[in-house]
Amino acid sequence: MKVKKIKIGILLGIVAGIIDVIPMILQNLTWDANLSAFTMWIIVGFLIATIDLNINSIIKGLLIAFLVLLPSAILIGWQEPISLIPIIIMTTILGGLLGFSIEKIMKKK
Repeated sequence: MKVKKIKIGILLGIVAGIIDVIPMILQNLTWDANLSAFTMWIIVGFLIATIDLNINSIIKGLLIAFLVLLPSAILIGWQEPISLIPIIIMTTILGGLLGFSIEKIMKKK
């Protein structure tokens, strides 16, 4: 069962990463930023699927996504604080959706 959780978390993390990176590519952001965002969502998906917290799945997704984002957000915000606005919006949307989706799929199986 644990392997299925990991696979689902990583797969949905990849989907979230693609959704996050598409607008970044359209804005011609650097590849290191694109790769960083993409891998962040894979890690977030893995963590959401494997960490057992007895809280609402959407809140769990938000919490883990923002905790993983925090070190990068400090670096980004130090240089360009205004660029944190779209990052926070996408993290809120994708983190909540990822938490919800992983929980829904795991309950079905």
